[in-house]
Amino acid sequence: MAFYPVQIAGLVLGFLGMVGTLATTLLPQWRVSAFIGSNIIVFERVWEGLWMNCVRQARVRLQCKFYSSLLALPPALEAARALMCVAVALSLIALVIGICGMKQIQCTGSNERTKAYLLGTSGVLFILTGIFVLIPVSWTANIIIRDFYNPAINIGRKRELGAALFLGWASTAVLFIGGSLLCAFCCCNRKKQRLRYPAPGHFVPHTDKRRNVTMLSKTSTSYV
Repeated sequence: MAFYPVQIAGLVLGFLGMVGTLATTLLPQWRVSAFIGSNIIVFERVWEGLWMNCVRQARVRLQCKFYSSLLALPPALEAARALMCVAVALSLIALVIGICGMKQIQCTGSNERTKAYLLGTSGVLFILTGIFVLIPVSWTANIIIRDFYNPAINIGRKRELGAALFLGWASTAVLFIGGSLLCAFCCCNRKKQRLRYPAPGHFVPHTDKRRNVTMLSKTSTSYV
């Protein structure tokens, strides 16, 4: 297996996606306080994340507090927590599998075909990680937008999209691209192997130079 730049690009993008997924999970800027109107004097800013909420008042340093009760959290927040934790774990597993599939990494009993399958598995896991990140991020954004335009909700309780959501969308795109590159490399490598080593019993064309006629001969079952 040649040292293709596609492998490196896919793993680097997967690593960046994993870092972005972890940062999205930990950052508290999922929901930020909304300031509606032009004559509002801002005294405090509120950030709400998956694990904590933070308040920054005027001329006071940022104060953060973890959620005290797990069972008292809204169902949407609990589901987002679970999905993001699964996404972090999947991205880490995908990165380890992808590193094991590199040519420079020597693994016991691994050959060229096995390494190609490892890279393909890593790509599938990266794409699956992107799906797990996309679901809670888009779900939270939909809830924020729905509540923002709901006249029954008080202005002080309205929230806007935080920076963590945009980071989650960017991480999803990076994971999709990195996973697609690794899957494409695996498919191209399988096609290359099929052309190099045809299956036993298949007929392959060859040309008789003396008669200038193309003939079919059965391939041998033993290969070098």
